[in-house]
Amino acid sequence: MADALSASETLEAVDRSLSAELAGFLSGLSGRVAPAHLAAAGNCVIDTLGAIAYGCAQPWSMAAARHALATGGGGACTVVGLADRASPAMAAFANGTAAHAFELDDVHEEAVNHPGAVVVPAALAVAEELDASGLAFLEAVVVGYEAMARAGLGVGPVSHMLAGFHPTSMSGVFGAAAAAAHLRGLDADRLNHAFGIAASLASGTMEFAASGGMAKRIHAGRAAEGGIMAASLAADGFEGARDGLAGRHGFCRVFTDDPRPELLVEGLGERWMIDEITVKPYASCSDVHPMVQATSELVAERDIRARQIERIAVHTTTKVVELNDMDGTASVMAAQYSAPFNVAAAVLADPSDPATFSPERIADPALATLQARVELAPDLAFDATYAWKQGARVEITTT
Repeated sequence: MADALSASETLEAVDRSLSAELAGFLSGLSGRVAPAHLAAAGNCVIDTLGAIAYGCAQPWSMAAARHALATGGGGACTVVGLADRASPAMAAFANGTAAHAFELDDVHEEAVNHPGAVVVPAALAVAEELDASGLAFLEAVVVGYEAMARAGLGVGPVSHMLAGFHPTSMSGVFGAAAAAAHLRGLDADRLNHAFGIAASLASGTMEFAASGGMAKRIHAGRAAEGGIMAASLAADGFEGARDGLAGRHGFCRVFTDDPRPELLVEGLGERWMIDEITVKPYASCSDVHPMVQATSELVAERDIRARQIERIAVHTTTKVVELNDMDGTASVMAAQYSAPFNVAAAVLADPSDPATFSPERIADPALATLQARVELAPDLAFDATYAWKQGARVEITTT
């Protein structure tokens, strides 16, 4: 009898779980999203479509699109840049890859993830499949951003990333699942099952920052694909873990040393993730943007030329020192992630022009020479506010 009582109590606790609470809130938003949030979603969609339009011609995006057609061709959904269509999941994979292809996708700074590149392609694909209304589509975007950013906050994003996990691909699957579930009309119970399934699909590491390759480019696409799968399985009665986000072995606990599962639900209905999105001014990792801006302003104010520079000292976060200190001339991916390269580009090029990161431009010997003069140092002041508020201090020593 004691064992039965314990099992019953455990089941009741799961029913009251943070995962279920988040699912309950999100599943009740149909027809109840304020116009201001819908307008914000529209702006995010426009920004993401621009990123897709630029990114779809990149070689890694074209490879992803070919894969999408080879494995999921013949569906109802658009693969941007191609005439052929694909299944919802594979169209979202291709378009998500394109959105994330050139570091132009929007950012939730505090969650350290890129909701647009995951949620918008997933919502577009499912909306196209179902011939959903524009209102339902925009609501799905709001719902997806809410789920993805809150999952990103709940996993303790700085610890999560420093442990080697890529936040966009890891938390993105929950955002895509929520967006797809909204369009499919899933109730709270089914959405919670989708979250439980998504917890088993979350993947993606930061190894690209150390040893390169193209794998990072597909992270948003894979999250979009996985989220659609999770919602489809849940809609068909498939059961996921009932506390996939916040349970003892849930997403927000096992991929971090700093679990913050309470942030999954804190301020629901008052704090909206769609209102906290940053649009990128540079086609590079957002964590290096403060030093790019500071360098650009300093060079312009003091009329500094590259030939005059002996040393550039950059005081920044521990995260940047550990994960963004690489040779930016090694590849396009390295250039977009490298703090020293981006500082050099702020002196010698136009960092707001994506062409600055083309293979031809990053091969410029002058950029290699100047990036070698950039030194990074961790600063506790910037660690204290990362990632909800980012900054850097730049000191240039000239001859």
